[in-house]
Amino acid sequence: MTMTADPQPTFGSGGAEPYARALRREGRLQLVRSDAPDVADLAAADLDAFDVARWSRGADVADLSTIIDASSVLDIGCGPARMVRAAVDRGLGALGVDVSVTAVAMAVDAGLPVVAGSVFDALPGEGTWDVALLLDGNIGIGGDPTALVARASSVVAPSGSVVVETATDPAVDVAYDAQVIDEQGRASATFPWAEVGREALGRHAAAAGLRVSQTWSVGRRTFCRLVRAS
Repeated sequence: MTMTADPQPTFGSGGAEPYARALRREGRLQLVRSDAPDVADLAAADLDAFDVARWSRGADVADLSTIIDASSVLDIGCGPARMVRAAVDRGLGALGVDVSVTAVAMAVDAGLPVVAGSVFDALPGEGTWDVALLLDGNIGIGGDPTALVARASSVVAPSGSVVVETATDPAVDVAYDAQVIDEQGRASATFPWAEVGREALGRHAAAAGLRVSQTWSVGRRTFCRLVRAS
């Protein structure tokens, strides 16, 4: 008999499935390190908040700054695919990828080109995308930012770029096991995650053979563009 490993837990999945619930009801989620004393009893002030409803709304000015010069867009961890919609509305080639069955179903029901799966799976159009996006904290996917930006770089064209939204703290660079909880205290399974600020991102980029070619901020959000180092 062939034994296969269980799939790696992903953002908000497992447990009471709070991410799927929040997507359907446009709720809020809190991100917490899984080694916190009692996840269910932590106060909101102790946690990083995700306004899941924002992910289902249209792209805002900050979002649109990431695709202003793009010819095609691959949105990694696209959720309900607001960035895919923004790209399509502008006549750009676009595709979203997400591991959440609920998020993908919502996007597909809205007529948007989205595939279910991990960024580390084989993806349509590998090596041809102009811009790959890692927004909304998605630099944390998998808990290994160096591996993630290296993979994202491999799916864009040689002249393409990876746009990363960084953490508010420019120096933060931490990987940990996390959970998300919803407003009713329902928790997900534990999954690997990371947070990276703009200063720290340069180190991960260099380790992946990339460099930061541009950094900009819109309101309280900061973005970095990564390109191949040579």
